[in-house]
Amino acid sequence: MSQETELKLSLRPQDVRRLLSHPLLRQQTPERQRLFNTYFDTPQLTLMGQRIAVRERRIGRRTWLTVKTAGSTQGGLSRRGEWEGPTRPGEMDFVTLVDDTHLAQTLSGVARQLTPLFRTDFLRLSWQLEYAGAHIEVALDRGHIAVGHGPDMPTDGLQQKLLELELELKSGPVDALLDLAHTLALGPQGEMKRGLWLYPSARSKAERGLALFLGQQPEPVKAGPVQLTDRLPPVEAFRTTALACLAHWQANVGPWLEGAADQPVDPEFVHQARVALRRLRTGLRLFKPALPPRFFNHWNARWQLTARALGEVRNWDVLATEGWAGWLGPMADNPSLQPVHDWIQTQRQQANQRARSCLHEPAHALDLLAFSQAVLALPTAARPPHSKPLSRWALRRLQGHHRQLLIQTRKALGKGPKGRHALRIALKKLRYAQELLGDLLPERSQRDTARLVKAQSLLGELNDLSTAQALLADCPLDAAATVSTVIDARLKTRLHRLRSLERALLRSRAPGA
Repeated sequence: MSQETELKLSLRPQDVRRLLSHPLLRQQTPERQRLFNTYFDTPQLTLMGQRIAVRERRIGRRTWLTVKTAGSTQGGLSRRGEWEGPTRPGEMDFVTLVDDTHLAQTLSGVARQLTPLFRTDFLRLSWQLEYAGAHIEVALDRGHIAVGHGPDMPTDGLQQKLLELELELKSGPVDALLDLAHTLALGPQGEMKRGLWLYPSARSKAERGLALFLGQQPEPVKAGPVQLTDRLPPVEAFRTTALACLAHWQANVGPWLEGAADQPVDPEFVHQARVALRRLRTGLRLFKPALPPRFFNHWNARWQLTARALGEVRNWDVLATEGWAGWLGPMADNPSLQPVHDWIQTQRQQANQRARSCLHEPAHALDLLAFSQAVLALPTAARPPHSKPLSRWALRRLQGHHRQLLIQTRKALGKGPKGRHALRIALKKLRYAQELLGDLLPERSQRDTARLVKAQSLLGELNDLSTAQALLADCPLDAAATVSTVIDARLKTRLHRLRSLERALLRSRAPGA
């Protein structure tokens, strides 16, 4: 078995010509190949359910059989098992191809049931580069993914355009892939302001083809648990945390950027992208004592700028969707208020386009590549044999967050929206810190996290209501005053719950207490 390590990058059609003129690629003539790939599975999708891909590839008159297994993805880098060898069309000899006995038996057991699901048809330009002590294959693929009808899968079925750049590590250090990607993304002139948008993507062609076959649309992805153990050094714990947050971000931003530019995306994609950023920034602050100061200062500032770009679109999403229907109730259908709703939708769409433009800037794609490389390159000191477990270190950090929460709780009374916002931020910091470190905390602390979620929910609604009032203040329509009055009444009702919330927070126990 070979271990495939690759980095997939999305790019825009208008950037292809400039990519091809990059000095690193222009120095050699690329190999040109037309690749026809057919992916197989059982009617029950047995293999895809186990994240196993079986592919038959035709290049000219030659046919190759490939098996790929589930692997791991970190910062856009994918590592997975791969077996490939020459074959004849329709001949699935897995025993000869696969040296993993259990996998070979599994595949052989379903070989007779395998049927074509979808195919990819693309032109590949490939270069073999020696870069930073590594041998890397760079491949530019342009074509389509198709789901057809019948045994030959004609192209009159469903199709999806395919344009991606693949960097596959043949030998050498892994971080050379990210370094090369960053160099290519700087463009032919090697300048950030004239760079290319090369965006790390975790979705393989097989995953995209299966979604097309099933008619599945991308769905927002929630954050999963971060797998930490007590024996991890803090820097390694941060690396695990940061890469998990980055994967959460990419899973939600990718579908957002692939959608139609003139239509607002499902608000949950934006919400989950912002959650990913909050968790990432929380991780930076949480592990700050273990990180190089320059690393922390640079990336804390960069991700704060990205978070600001998403804040505006989220505010309009809340007002236009859940806020309009939830706060106004039956009044939401009043024809006299329709012009206000139309105005809100226009502002929402414009905010969405501004955020998309920001994320489509080469600088953002370069940040993702540079951050992934910097995280993987962080030095990890050897852990002393008798060093304290990570959980004790984590509890001390969480107790510091809890002290800040108590300070903000006492300050919030009588300070209006700004005080409530500061309290909400303190709550988020503690809540996300406890979620990131959940595997290291006692069960009681995990219950405390659930209470923080409830408190944050109330403060979040109060913030949304105050923000909505500020947004409506710029509306030129007279009917906006009616909407603002309804929102103000709801805000006053919710404020009655604030006092009991603050008392509960002041009585809350510090993590580990």
